[in-house]
Amino acid sequence: MKAPDASLYLHDLEPSIAEFRTAVFEGLSKPRKTLPCKYFYDAEGSRLFERICEQPEYYPTRTEFQILETYAGEIARLIGPHASLVEFGSGAGIKIRLLLEALEQPRAYLPVDISREHMLAAAADLARQFPDLCIAPVCADYTQPFALPTLHDLEPDTQVGFFPGSTIGNFTPMEARVFLGRTHTLLGNGAMMLVGVDLRKDGAVLTAAYNDAAGITAAFNRNLLRRINDVLQGTFDLTGFAHKALWNPELGRMEMHLVSQRVQSVYIEGRRFDFEDGETIHTENSYKYTIPQFQQLARESGYSPVAVWTDTRQLFSVHALRAI
Repeated sequence: MKAPDASLYLHDLEPSIAEFRTAVFEGLSKPRKTLPCKYFYDAEGSRLFERICEQPEYYPTRTEFQILETYAGEIARLIGPHASLVEFGSGAGIKIRLLLEALEQPRAYLPVDISREHMLAAAADLARQFPDLCIAPVCADYTQPFALPTLHDLEPDTQVGFFPGSTIGNFTPMEARVFLGRTHTLLGNGAMMLVGVDLRKDGAVLTAAYNDAAGITAAFNRNLLRRINDVLQGTFDLTGFAHKALWNPELGRMEMHLVSQRVQSVYIEGRRFDFEDGETIHTENSYKYTIPQFQQLARESGYSPVAVWTDTRQLFSVHALRAI
């Protein structure tokens, strides 16, 4: 089937400004202030994240890409022909190309992302590269329940979820179980799920990855404040908050914070939020797992581990799971 312009298939469930406002107000009203990391990814945030992935300290993207490149044929044989792929948090759509090139006659590709314009640009590019593939972008917050569009006459042999980039680590272990359970419901029994999982390793390697020398991760972190200023009439002084990323060995996670550099007050749509000198806004967690830890989490979410692939240095892993 000749693929149309990707935008014709857009299924738009983008979170509203009201949802963004509620999340910001609730997070900044907590005794320990937080902001949801899913709101990092407006157009500028998505662009900055692509730059993070290019930094020499940030190993996850290139390591996962190498794993997928090395084992794409093996993964494709495991999936089988005529599959439909749903990618959660599709971003620039770079890694999915490796699978689409390796798969036998895939039926459809449904990228799901919260950043509409960035997703549509990537989907249009893929449509040019794979003109016979049905591409149906879904603008949605995949951390919440949502429905996939019905693609008539394109019944796949296998439904496959794809969740690369170690994004599963942004959830707490309990949230990760809930998310995987939702993908199980969305994709159905017998579906496959491919998940990129960052592995436990030396804290110095992790800390360097989230504190790149070029300061791109710092700009990415502060961009969330810029977005609040633009969308919710905020008055954040971006120079008044410093990026801080640290390894929490007790909880097994990297943490990202924005640290107030002085006593200050910020207004958002006229509502005042006060900050002490050194007070932080907790913006992101990134949990790291051993392979047995993640496989156990998958079992508790209704999946059976099928296969796992890693790089030679054991930095990163890609897991194949089957919904049971």
